[in-house]
Amino acid sequence: MRLHLCVVGRLRKGPEKALLDDYLTRFDRTGRAMGLGPAQVIEVEDRKGGGMAAEAALLRRAIPQGARVCALDERGQLWSSPEFSEKLAGWRDGGAQDLALLIGGADGIDPGLSAEAQDLMSFGPMVWPHMLVRAMLAEQLYRAASILAGAPYHRV
Repeated sequence: MRLHLCVVGRLRKGPEKALLDDYLTRFDRTGRAMGLGPAQVIEVEDRKGGGMAAEAALLRRAIPQGARVCALDERGQLWSSPEFSEKLAGWRDGGAQDLALLIGGADGIDPGLSAEAQDLMSFGPMVWPHMLVRAMLAEQLYRAASILAGAPYHRV
């Protein structure tokens, strides 16, 4: 199952980008044997200032046709790392060829786009910078692949 991180904004060089790239590289190495990956980041940017609705339109175009869609949203489900790994395995085993993980801009995901997603996932009630959430998601993808592989990275 190919993973597509469809995100608003451009991540420039810096610690967040380095962390994102590191965890996606780790995920790709670990996930391949589990039928997960590769993972790619698709960045969209609303340069005309159309707000959440314009960002949603750009994100919709970034989602591969037929992909399962999981949006990161503060109103989404709270999953433990083992639960998230089970979700990934279930989506893969259920026949999903592509998984689009959506991260909105500074104001979050447009409610209309959230309503279209098959799944909503939350990193908790706290507000996180959307650029940092990319690295957090990449780390959880690597952790999920490690759990599925039986590797010792994840400790309960």
